Amino acid sequence: MEAIRIRTDQAEAGMTVASDVYTSGNQLIIPKGIVLDERMITRLRFYNIYGLLVYKREAELADIKEESYIEMLRNTQEFKKFNRTYIDTINNVEDNFTNVINGTGEFDIDELLADTDRILKEGRNGAHILEMLHGIRNYDDMTYVHSLNVSLICNIFASWLKFTPEETRILTLGGLLHDIGKMLIPKEILSKDGKLTSEEFKIIKTHSIKGYQALKDQQVDIRVKYAILMHHERCDGSGYPNGFVADQIDDYAKIIAIADVYDAMTSNRRYRDAICPFDVVEEFERDGFLKYDPGYLMTFMERIVQSYLHNIVRLNDGREGEVIMINKLALSRPVVRIGNGFVDLSKEHKLMIQAII
Repeated sequence: MEAIRIRTDQAEAGMTVASDVYTSGNQLIIPKGIVLDERMITRLRFYNIYGLLVYKREAELADIKEESYIEMLRNTQEFKKFNRTYIDTINNVEDNFTNVINGTGEFDIDELLADTDRILKEGRNGAHILEMLHGIRNYDDMTYVHSLNVSLICNIFASWLKFTPEETRILTLGGLLHDIGKMLIPKEILSKDGKLTSEEFKIIKTHSIKGYQALKDQQVDIRVKYAILMHHERCDGSGYPNGFVADQIDDYAKIIAIADVYDAMTSNRRYRDAICPFDVVEEFERDGFLKYDPGYLMTFMERIVQSYLHNIVRLNDGREGEVIMINKLALSRPVVRIGNGFVDLSKEHKLMIQAII
């Protein structure tokens, strides 16, 4: 029988589930082949399951439009509430940054961190926050949007690293402020649609020094200032502005560098669409262990791919399936269930995940 993806609010008693349904914590709550009843539908809502696959019955499902998981997510009240809080926070961050850069005020660090806390409280856990961020990737990638995303990712990253509350606070603030120097870069360069000239790129690269200089006299933890200055340094010495190598780079800057690159690559840019998270992990696997701290990078990659377990993905041959198992030795190439079959991408080198849908 043909399966179709429906929203949970479209589920009706008598429908047959076409694929195992898991919670965000990887708990199986409804197995494939079960016929839904009202109790099970209530359970789906209780666990905030946005959608599921059911076997299509022409008479009852003819008028149901199949939606992607992201479309289902965006249609939920939970996401709409998250989105409102996110937009309000962006506006507050922009105002705060502008006041400091223009010299009309000082940072209210408690207010900035309270803003990020409001967003974090909208999520059940780190994986859920990442899922919500994936749902808003179609926003323009303004400096303060990117800064907020990196701050949220850093907060989640800190929990993976088992940081103390104070360490988490510093890392979250560092993520929020890391790119503030871009507000001192000419807008025509930041918003340019095409490729930057070598001279324009040199100007862009000054943002880390400009940001550090803008905050050096502010009452901000020195680790945050170092993160602003060093988040583009790389462990192999290929970064900027000083070409520092591993031992010379502040640990918080090393962590923020990973979150910064991940968000930049998975966000829409004026000159390209967002890159699939599994492609980003593959880039990290290819040469990331030279450029980034291996301990931090490995933790990040393992937890990021785990957060996409049981997501529906599209392969480059057009087929769609569910990520059901992560390959520890090839994190970017998981096992995908397609219908009744399985595709191990670590063994199918011509196939790859094209998109999370």
